[in-house]
This record gives sequence, structure tokens and C-alpha cells, in this order.
Amino acid sequence: MKWITATWRGVALLTLFCCASTFADTSRPNVVLILADDLGYCDSELYGCDDVPTPNLMRIAEEGVRFTDGYVTSPVCSPSRASLLTGLYQQRFGHEFLPAKPTDGLPDSEKTLAEALKSHGYATGIVGKWHLGLDLKFNPTNYGFDEFFGSLEGWTDYIDPKRDDVNISRPGRPPLPEGPWQGRRNYNVIMRGTEPVVEDEYLTEAYTREALEFIERHQDQPFFLYVPHLAVHQPLQVTQRYYDQFPHIKDESRRVYAAMTVALDVSVGAILNSLERHELLENTLVIFLSDNGAGVADYCTNDPLRLGKQTLFEGGVRVPFVMQWPGTVPRGKTFESPVSALDVYPTVMAAVGAPVKHGDGVDLMPYVDGSKRGQPHKTLYWRSGANWAIRHYDWKLIHAGGRDWLYNLAEDIGERSNLADTEIRTLRKLRRIHRRWNDRMLSPAWKSMGTKTSPAFSVDGVQIDWPV
Repeated sequence: MKWITATWRGVALLTLFCCASTFADTSRPNVVLILADDLGYCDSELYGCDDVPTPNLMRIAEEGVRFTDGYVTSPVCSPSRASLLTGLYQQRFGHEFLPAKPTDGLPDSEKTLAEALKSHGYATGIVGKWHLGLDLKFNPTNYGFDEFFGSLEGWTDYIDPKRDDVNISRPGRPPLPEGPWQGRRNYNVIMRGTEPVVEDEYLTEAYTREALEFIERHQDQPFFLYVPHLAVHQPLQVTQRYYDQFPHIKDESRRVYAAMTVALDVSVGAILNSLERHELLENTLVIFLSDNGAGVADYCTNDPLRLGKQTLFEGGVRVPFVMQWPGTVPRGKTFESPVSALDVYPTVMAAVGAPVKHGDGVDLMPYVDGSKRGQPHKTLYWRSGANWAIRHYDWKLIHAGGRDWLYNLAEDIGERSNLADTEIRTLRKLRRIHRRWNDRMLSPAWKSMGTKTSPAFSVDGVQIDWPV
């Protein structure tokens, strides 16, 4: 009888332990980080533009917070991603330009958000564009991700561009070569882990499929899902399903781009719906932003911001940025102080109960929920070769092409009225602040791949070489 009683006590204790463990796991929030590629400030409905319907991005904003002054640390893809995943200015480890060679990439000395979450028991997966190094040593599975499906390179074809149901536009590019499509080759292939795979589905939809399958597999444990979409980066390619939604747009490039944007929004909606279907939405922190602004082109728009990708003007570094976490992030909030992609790392780690004390970002949650007053950042910094910029409160100073451009963003969001010749004290102050920051940063670990120098990238008649 004593043996039976003791046995049942053991079973009861084991059951309680298992239940407690299960409860502890499900009480920690899941994290879904969705990164668009080259999505402009006015390419969605988030900031008052209505050319392209994006109800699912609006859904995040309405259920959470919309950041009006959300910044990234670089106006080009790879350095921006390096800072997003490390919570550090990429100049701290030399990742200032796009990787120029297969041996260039994110140094293994830097701990990614995936590694941090994995060490706390999270399942981690990336679905989409990596762009932090091409060699095998740079594979995402070496940076804390349990699973990887996507591309290592900065671009690839979304689909066979010669299919009958595919619409393409090639602004400023030569026509496609004669003959059948040769498929994705070399570093442009799609990978599952470290092995190349053949993917025939439209890539935005394929990434969505893989993201939903990841959620399905890991619904019973805390997970981190990073979805860096290729959309809406070139090449401009989209299937008929989305293209047909814009018969009123006569410019072909603009029509294809709008359709690609809708495909991206549909993907966001599918991820949100999956979380809701699995009863995970209430316990998931969802963050959406772009890696940089839209390109300097007619088919996309950063209005009312100036210029775009590759430049340090607002159109290059101020991006769409929204976040939701039901019950924690207030619904329908608009946050107008500057925030940064640097803040994603510390915000996530604080949310999962493992706050970090190092890094260049801050936990945004106390500012968003109102428990902490003031601005998360009084100063933000940029550097791209000889060009650099700083935002200090509402003042923005850009040094490019050997010239200074100074703006009061509170009065001049479009950066049209250069005050460098009249606000001398402010200019000198911002120069000093940036110099102190710059003195603590490393030199670039490799040279830039080239520069953007066309007239479209000139400012007030001044030609500027913008490194990439």
C-alpha cells in the first residue's frame, strides 16, 4: 500500500512538473519578425497613401503601434540586416557595405538575435533573403537558426520570368536573353539548410508557405520566426493573380510593383491568420519593417521624404515600421519619436524575459505603453564611406559629396530647406557629436562594390557618389 501511494505521489509530481514546464513555455511570447526589402515610406497605406491597398499591414498598425519615425542604420540591404540581427551599429564590426566577395559577411564574433533566443529555449527559423555572406560559414544555420529556407544572395528571380502567367518589367535593364529560363544558379539558388533546392512557386508565396509550415511545426513551443522577404526588391516580377488587381495603372513598372506589394501584404495576412488559427496571436510579438527605403525610381515612392535607397536622406533610411502584441502593445497607437531597427533586439529580449544590457538599441516597450517618458533616442548615426549623417532630436545633418545639408525635420520632413549656412552653431554641434561616435567605430572590413552616381542621386545640383 505504501508502495502504491508513493508511486501515485511520484506520478502526480511528475504531472505537475510537466504541466508547469508546459505552462512556462507557452507563457513566453513567440516572436515573428517580418522584413520587407526596399518598401518605400509611401508604398503602403501605413502613412496615409492609398495607391496600393495593404490591409494586413494596416491590421498590425490598428492592433498595435505605428512608428512614424522608424529608422534603419543603412540605406542598403546587407549592413541594415547586420545591425537588425545584432542590435549594434554595423560599423562596430566593419560591415559597412554590401559583401563584395563570398568571403565577406557577418563576423561570427557577433551574437545574433536568433542565437540569443535559441539559448533561451526558442525554436528559430529564417525564411527568405539572408544577404549576410555567401560562403558556407555564413549560412544562417551557423548564426543561431535551426532552420533556413531561402537565398543567400541579395536578389534572385521570383519565378520563371518567361511563364505565360508572369508579368515582368525591366526599367533601365536590357531585355531577357533569348531561349528558355536557365533557372536560379550559383549563389542565387534557393537553399534548404545548406542544400540547394528547386522552387517553382512564386517566391513570395513560397516563403509564405514555408513560414506557415514553421508555425505549424512549432506551435507547441516558443519560437522565433524571421521572414526577410525578397519583395519588393527587383527584379520586378509578379504572377497574374496580383497583376490583374491593377488594370487602372498604365505604367507597366508601377503596375508590377504595386502587384508585388499586394503579394507581400497577402503574405503578412497569411502569417497573422495562421497565428490566430493556432490560438497563438495573443501571445506573439509581431514586428514588421523594411530594410531601407524604396529605390530612387518612378515606380515606387517614399513621399513625402526625399530621395531613397542608397542615400542618407530620409527616403533612404526612414522606413515603414509597425509592431503588435495584444494585451501589451496598446491598440491603434501612433508613436512619433525616433526609433531604430537597433531596438528590435533589446525589445524582443526584454519581452521574453531576458533583457540585454549591451548594444546600441533600447527596449521600446516602456515607451510604447507609456510607463516611460521621453524619447528612446535623442541621437541616431549613419556612415557610408565618406558620407555620413546624424539625427539629433529634430535636427538632421547630412555630409555627402564634401557638402553639408542641415534640416529641421519638425518643420521640413521633405528636407528641402538647407539651413547649413544659417544655423552654424547647430551644424558645428552635430559635427562634434558625430565625430565622437565615429571615433569609436571600426573602419570598413571590405571596400564597397561601387557607387550610385547618376543624376537622379544628385542633391541640389551637386553630384554625389553614394557607396554600396
